[in-house]
Amino acid sequence: MPTLKHFLERGAPFSYSVHKPVTTLGRALGNDVCLKADGVAEHHVQIVFDGRDFVLEEADRVAEIAINGKKKRRARLVHGDRLQLGAAEVAFSMFAENNAKRPVDDDEDEEDHKKGAPDGQVSRELAGVRKLFSFSEKLINLKDVDTLLSAMLDDVIELTNAQKGFLILVEGADMVSAPLDKNANKKLVVRASRNVRKESIVDSVGAISDSIVQQVLQSGKPIIVSDALADTTFGKSESVIAMKLSSVMCAPLVSQGQIIGGLYVGNDKVKSLFERTQLELLSIFASQASLILQNAMLLSALRADKAKLEAELKDKRFGEIIGACPSMMEVFRKLQKVAGTDISVLITGETGTGKELIAREVHRRSQRAEGPFITINCGAIPENLIESELFGHVKGAFTGAIASRPGKFQIADKGTLFLDEIGELPLNLQVKLLRALQERVVFRVGESKPEKVDIRIVAATNRNLEEEIRNGNFREDLYYRLNVVNIWLPPLRDRGDDVGIIAKALLTKYADELKSPVKGFSPAALAAIRKYAWPGNIRQLENRIKKALVLCDENLLSAEDLDLGTSAENAIMPLEKAKEEFQRKYVLEVLERNNGNRTQTARDLGVDPRTIFRYLEKEQNPMPSGASGSRDE
Repeated sequence: MPTLKHFLERGAPFSYSVHKPVTTLGRALGNDVCLKADGVAEHHVQIVFDGRDFVLEEADRVAEIAINGKKKRRARLVHGDRLQLGAAEVAFSMFAENNAKRPVDDDEDEEDHKKGAPDGQVSRELAGVRKLFSFSEKLINLKDVDTLLSAMLDDVIELTNAQKGFLILVEGADMVSAPLDKNANKKLVVRASRNVRKESIVDSVGAISDSIVQQVLQSGKPIIVSDALADTTFGKSESVIAMKLSSVMCAPLVSQGQIIGGLYVGNDKVKSLFERTQLELLSIFASQASLILQNAMLLSALRADKAKLEAELKDKRFGEIIGACPSMMEVFRKLQKVAGTDISVLITGETGTGKELIAREVHRRSQRAEGPFITINCGAIPENLIESELFGHVKGAFTGAIASRPGKFQIADKGTLFLDEIGELPLNLQVKLLRALQERVVFRVGESKPEKVDIRIVAATNRNLEEEIRNGNFREDLYYRLNVVNIWLPPLRDRGDDVGIIAKALLTKYADELKSPVKGFSPAALAAIRKYAWPGNIRQLENRIKKALVLCDENLLSAEDLDLGTSAENAIMPLEKAKEEFQRKYVLEVLERNNGNRTQTARDLGVDPRTIFRYLEKEQNPMPSGASGSRDE
């Protein structure tokens, strides 16, 4: 290994091993060889190894340089040359000396230096590890992607002695696209670029060899090109010839098994600059860059998904209610017609389908919107207290009645009273409720004086009231008083794509409320949500999402987070029922595609229009055969 011997005024000379592609000499402490002598500039000269020769080049235009007594600004060094740099005298030897010392790098402590690893290999590896550690700290603290990428390129350039560095992406590469064709040339986009002065490069696209990058993208393996102009593979490349490239390294960026770009560094002046250990280090930094870009792309995709969801909700939201399937469009049509009147509405449907939301929307769109909206759950109040809850009581009416109190009827005056789970109301209270609805007066418990009330009644139940009437559990006259207009809510399993939109809306809402890091659903989770039957309907979906948001530590909810594994699949049904269910769903799907045009749907399906009406009748009023009931609109 070549050696520089510095002769001092006092004491024995010091020898330095020339182990780097570029060795700097000068007065400043940051030089590889620090010369403390008169006339020596801060950065005096540098010795560059071009793969074959060691060349002395000026680093300061006014610095005094002499080689074997002759003033020169640039020269090829040979064995035995004597350099005069200001008052410092240095000898160049092509051979190593046993007592030669290697300067301590900035990132290397004295203990590392004393170990004396061959050719500075351990020093460079330690410097690389320290840079990685330093970059990891930046990764934790810095949020801006561009700043992170620029910092990473600066570190890579410094570690490899490159002149320039680039982070290159394949145009259109993202986290969800199909794998790129390995045999096709890919259009490249420079995501970040830096030079040795830690500045962005203006004409970054023209400073890279696309043939070298394409080779890396197609092979998926990192490569070193020691002398690009003389290389048999790349020497004839137009970009290599035009830029007169010398040393180049490039490592692929891989995200989820897909090559999305490359990390590229080069030096146009020095040949054989890079070594295998440096390529390994570059590959490690490329992995870091892939993670940064993966997170950035994922965040971008989630933001786009959120914007798309917001746009979809504008068309599919009816007040606070979300839905666009044919059965929900029919619900909205009825609701819009009935809301402006004062007639009673009975909302039916399975538990958790959102009956209270519908009741609130009826109130919000009515002329009573400025009045109160009062809710009472008829199944949640003990039987001995429900009369007092509904109509109020006077002081002393029963044990514990220490003061007079109005009931829900009085509180709802000039507004809407929502009687939830009306099917749970005891028979003896049904009589009093019927009288209150007919006469619009109520009597407090313990008082005979009537009180007039001006209210609108909206009731809801998940029971089949016609069957309850036949079993003697519900008064028929009260049923007809409540069921002037019936609005039936379809179960979530029959609402098609609505379930996915509702799930996304609920996640957005509760992620903010619970301060959860979750940003969306994984594709598998969305598929599982659509496939699951949801026997508890929207309430069950809402509770599953809340629980998952609290327990999940990832950015995306998985099917397992929602307890939707293989056991959550739909139960097997008899073939005839499955056939009927398929026909029903298909009819509704075609009806939706025809924007609700029943005649066109019948024509497309080749059936009588009455068949379409029959399926719609089942969709809107799934009553037992022979059951009677009002279906006024």
